[in-house]
Amino acid sequence: MKKWFAAVLLVALVLTGCGPKQPEAHEAQLFAMDTLMSLRIWGDEALVTQTEDTLRSLEALLSATAEDSDIARLNRDGTAELQPQTADLLQQALDCAARTGGAFDPTVYPLVCLWGFPSGKYHIPTEAELTGALAHTGVQHLQLDGAAAALDAGCSVDLGGIAKGYAAEQCAHQLEETGAQAAMLSLGGNVQTVGSKPDGTAWQVGIADPKDPSSAIAVVRFTGSKALVTSGDYQRYFEQDGVRYHHILDPQTGRPVQNGLRSVTILADSGTLADGLSTALFVMGLERATEFWRASSDFEAVFITEDGTICATEGAAALLTDCTFTELTR
Repeated sequence: MKKWFAAVLLVALVLTGCGPKQPEAHEAQLFAMDTLMSLRIWGDEALVTQTEDTLRSLEALLSATAEDSDIARLNRDGTAELQPQTADLLQQALDCAARTGGAFDPTVYPLVCLWGFPSGKYHIPTEAELTGALAHTGVQHLQLDGAAAALDAGCSVDLGGIAKGYAAEQCAHQLEETGAQAAMLSLGGNVQTVGSKPDGTAWQVGIADPKDPSSAIAVVRFTGSKALVTSGDYQRYFEQDGVRYHHILDPQTGRPVQNGLRSVTILADSGTLADGLSTALFVMGLERATEFWRASSDFEAVFITEDGTICATEGAAALLTDCTFTELTR
């Protein structure tokens, strides 16, 4: 059964429950993109409704399961003329796939469906079934020319591994343009801040303990606008015959990733980048992900391993509190 709800709720509670009492802000919760979302916005109350409307409109475009979405039409018909935001995100997903050597792959939907994650009708595939699904995955099966997208027969796209980060980033830009004083948007494991807290204190974001997602294993404290996204094997999974199967699939094997990591948290200016990389670095594993970080300059990361060890890159280490950790350096 699904076990992700408590983890999502934990993150939302940690975000708003730490530190001194905040000045009055407008708040709302909604369920969209298959996750619980919490909004906390300082400014005109209408900004909350505006943000909710933006999230709903993006869900209607990007969901693989909403019948009339751009992505559902592309998967069903094999071709589609996409709305500008869908085309923008799909291009960023392809860029992330190229940058990460396929560790992030927006075409793994045949595998995701084979395991039963979208429907909740879980299934452990046979080797033959995995081989068949893997033949229909890989970005070589997806063509994007401006707003025109096409898929090879039997292939399909799922932007679930990057869409919430994109949605949070789009909402943040909109709030900045429409005069919000500050905001914290918690879209499941995706957090986006806008500006600085009006009382001058730092934003505080809890990283869920993979062994007990109702509690935080560490807290990240920072100021200003930032995206923080966590991908973990505890967020969605099912159990059968005493074995746990989680939703982060290795695009090379089609199976849930097993490499010693329990969660990866990415801090970046871009929510879209943070979302895509949180999945990609989880797939890579600690050693390869660390080398990837060393060759990059646009994100920081916190890794939690199976034995509870916390490893933080230099920039993240400077913000990490309430825990013991190993610092990763260049």
